[in-house]
Amino acid sequence: MNSDIIEIKYALDTFYFLMSGVLVMWMAAGFSMLEAGLVRSKNTTEILTKNVALFAISCCMYMGAGYAIMWGGTTNGILPDIWFGNTIANATAEEVLASGGETYYSGASDFFFQVVFVATAMSIVSGAVAERMKLWAFLAFAVVMTGFIYPIQGMWKWGGGFLDAAGFQDFAGSGVVHLCGATAALAGVLLLGARKGKYTEDGRAIAIPGANMPLAAIGMFILWMGWFGFNGGSELMVSNIAEANAVSTIFVNTNAAAAGGLIAALVLAQLLYGKADLTMAVNGALAGLVAITAEPLNWTGGMATLVGAIGGVIVVLSVRLLDKVQIDDPVGAISVHGVVGIWGLLAVCFSGNESATLVGQLTGIAVIFAWTFVTSFIAWYILKAVMGIRISAEDEFQGSDIAECGIEAYPEFARGK
Repeated sequence: MNSDIIEIKYALDTFYFLMSGVLVMWMAAGFSMLEAGLVRSKNTTEILTKNVALFAISCCMYMGAGYAIMWGGTTNGILPDIWFGNTIANATAEEVLASGGETYYSGASDFFFQVVFVATAMSIVSGAVAERMKLWAFLAFAVVMTGFIYPIQGMWKWGGGFLDAAGFQDFAGSGVVHLCGATAALAGVLLLGARKGKYTEDGRAIAIPGANMPLAAIGMFILWMGWFGFNGGSELMVSNIAEANAVSTIFVNTNAAAAGGLIAALVLAQLLYGKADLTMAVNGALAGLVAITAEPLNWTGGMATLVGAIGGVIVVLSVRLLDKVQIDDPVGAISVHGVVGIWGLLAVCFSGNESATLVGQLTGIAVIFAWTFVTSFIAWYILKAVMGIRISAEDEFQGSDIAECGIEAYPEFARGK
């Protein structure tokens, strides 16, 4: 291949990788807005503080340990070859040319793309434990999650570990990112307990409306937009006709799944509750996105819409089920990212991905869930014993904004001005 062409392709693919990472980073704003809209006004500043801080912690921990664990190689498929250290390395011009085009993006662009993924996984946790978890306990868990729990299971699949060898298929992270984040959230929620007043003595769930539906809707659209980088960027290349066509198909299927999920959830909510529930519509779109993430390429547009629609149905039913068993998740994160993440992984078996098998997918689901739940439960339990993970009943009544941050998100409304 001509050296000029190799250099142009390298520059183009690196730029595409970086811009995809920027889109995924924008999802942090989406999670912030979504969660700020779905919690009560008295807990808004605190949930925003969690979201901005977890992103910074994710970046630091992944640079110091997570990236090395996940991408530094493994000799036995289970343990990483490298545990700590900055392993980011760009290829020289000579190395790129000598590879004949096989080295097609910079090492630093790969790190940037991967670090925003780990921040996404941690963002899933913040919504599920909202309105009653201590800020600093949450941030302490973020250190463990982003520096150890997430990278290990990520290495097992994407870093060439035993899940990859077993044939587990997960294109952009329905399991590695979404199921992992939701499982960590579930472990925390089980130890944390429900919000005060969420369930009656006879077990009925009491609706606790969020404070700002415009913010929730905006957050959904930001996440929807960011997902094009999440799935599209995972193709890794755009510099030839076949890859450009593949990326285009991924964009179309990602969009179709979100649309199918939203419509299905909205219709089902109308049938079940007699109302067009915006929160279910929002989570339906996100469920469609999670469902298609495991395999966004090998579908027709119509089938991608169906995959998303099934995800939208599942999320509505899952939210109802979790309330029945008194698992309190204020934003529906466990249902959207965990339950629907499992559906997305199983759906790969019905796609055109010839490498997917039911055994391989079930193995991946079981391993990711077991690893993340056990390690997260241990981490949460230690934090509970050492520093406590739940704010006091008085602080919960007053709101975590004042108790944890000392700043009200809407002071003029809170004071009746």
